[in-house]
Amino acid sequence: MAAMKKNDSLSNSDNSRRWKRRELGILILYAIAFYFIVIRRSLHISRDHHSRLYGLRPGWLTKFTHLLNDVSDAQWRNFRGNLPILTVVFGIFALVANTLRAYFDLKARGMSFVWLFISLIYLSYLHGACIIFILSIASLNYLLVKIFARKKYFSLVIWSFNIFFLLCNRVYEGYSFSIIGQQWAYLDNFRGSFRWHICFNFVVLRMISFGYDYHWADHDSRFDQKKHIQRCHVCKSGQTCYQLLQERSVQNGNYGLSIYICYLVYAPLYLAGPIISFNAFASQLDVPQNNYPIRDITRYGLRWVFSLVLMELMTHLFHYNAFAISGLWKQLSPMDVFIIGYGVLNFMWLKFFLIWRFFRFWSLICGIEALENMPRCINNCHSLEDFWKNWHASYNKWLVRYMYIPLGGSRKKLLNVWVIFTFVAIWHDLEWKLLSWAWLTCLFFIPEMILKSAASALQVESALGKFVFRELSAVAGAITITCLMVANLVGYVVGLSSVNWLISHFLQKEGLSVLAGMFLTFYVGTKLMFHIDDAKQRRH
Repeated sequence: MAAMKKNDSLSNSDNSRRWKRRELGILILYAIAFYFIVIRRSLHISRDHHSRLYGLRPGWLTKFTHLLNDVSDAQWRNFRGNLPILTVVFGIFALVANTLRAYFDLKARGMSFVWLFISLIYLSYLHGACIIFILSIASLNYLLVKIFARKKYFSLVIWSFNIFFLLCNRVYEGYSFSIIGQQWAYLDNFRGSFRWHICFNFVVLRMISFGYDYHWADHDSRFDQKKHIQRCHVCKSGQTCYQLLQERSVQNGNYGLSIYICYLVYAPLYLAGPIISFNAFASQLDVPQNNYPIRDITRYGLRWVFSLVLMELMTHLFHYNAFAISGLWKQLSPMDVFIIGYGVLNFMWLKFFLIWRFFRFWSLICGIEALENMPRCINNCHSLEDFWKNWHASYNKWLVRYMYIPLGGSRKKLLNVWVIFTFVAIWHDLEWKLLSWAWLTCLFFIPEMILKSAASALQVESALGKFVFRELSAVAGAITITCLMVANLVGYVVGLSSVNWLISHFLQKEGLSVLAGMFLTFYVGTKLMFHIDDAKQRRH
């Protein structure tokens, strides 16, 4: 009897594998057809409307193909335009810092002075005289941390101070020197090339990180270092993973003013991150990272160059962002609106991928490993939780460590997401469309959390039960991706004012068929993601 059950089980397993192979073939054929249609239609609408789009400029391909380059996104335009000088500057910074470290065998304190000198030169060019505002607020934060770190109400103090300046910096647009006195008003003529209060958002995160890491230094850590080393494949190999660097407190002497200021203004990560905790930074300032040898860093840089070429081809061939900026998407069919929206999200992902990896690359060369911000492609996330773990991942880790856990963690998850996403919206900018994006995301999060909780309690053992569960999960994934796309379109493309237009446009006969096709496509995409996850599990 036992043998018969075993044979039935093996037969079901073989049938399941054969069906999955057939299913994978069908899904891949659908994906090829989908991208063929999207690429063909994108080329067509970009060619037909290019004369009416804003932000198109001659690019390096223009002389060969007469294709204009879409540089309508200000962030990408500035980064792309300054890429040559940034590469030269960071190359010099890395050479100087690494040479001095090797020659004088410098540790944390010595390297903090090296990077302070380098970074303050860098900030003087970026912000001019406004560096005074940065150092003044940073010094006040340092005093508050040192005075109140051992108090029970420390969290209230650190958050009130930093949110106050986060809001004031935006409201007063970086302040005028005349508020100090009219005799200082002439300094407003020397404000540098980059608005300091925009970059200061990252400094706020670092100031809070320093405060909490210092606050927790004398507390008994819940982090079991021995157990972690036994489980972590990186630590087992004799290296030190990022989590261990973050959770392990540094020596008291490393919480001094020089290392603190160095952490806030560290040149490679100053402008855009990735975000790194104070403990992890101070540890690597003392002993440089050893997880990435020169060969791996070189390979990392070459992959970045390949991604840059891909971005250049994308912006020359498809003018997605220019359609969003120009508002011409309102004159397109529902199918074209979907393609533009999908294209904008992919453009944004690749833009941030390139910016964050560029600065992380230089930080790695200088011996400081930060978390990878885009560890997973935007088209390989089928849940909100997965998406936010893999989009600006270092910020996600920061939010978990310094907000989510202190607020009560999973015990108050439904409440915490509202507080956290409201902070994320305000941190980005003071705009209603960002708040609407944050609250829409929270609304979409609630059913996902309820369904995940129900799914974890449900035990499915039969082959039919597993099949039904997988199909329902794919449908849930398609709904989630649709909600995610809507939330991001409202927050970053169409704005809150165009939501009514978007709804009425898609509830017409043509729009409903596009919605059905969109849902089917996301369902197929989710099933493909399941196959990718299965392949990864088999490999490991």
